[in-house]
Amino acid sequence: MKLSHEEIERLAHKRAGAKLGWYVHAALYVVVNVLIFGISQYGLGHRPWSVYPLLGWGVGLALHGISVFLLGAGTGLREDLVKRERERLRQRHDGS
Repeated sequence: MKLSHEEIERLAHKRAGAKLGWYVHAALYVVVNVLIFGISQYGLGHRPWSVYPLLGWGVGLALHGISVFLLGAGTGLREDLVKRERERLRQRHDGS
């Protein structure tokens, strides 16, 4: 399937926006978790409770990264799933 120039531009903008969104997410993760670590170490006693939001948010950040950089690349698993769905829809539509 060949994409038109407009489709390539739209897809490029969409992918660039998704990657920029992940970079913003990662930057906020670092800034907020540094503040949380500082509060847990120096503000509210010396208990290491800051590791829990760090790990929880870290899992979310990792999943976000996987969806943007691995599944959103237009190759691999996502492309295979799209191809299968496209074939199912064509068969259903042609068979009716």
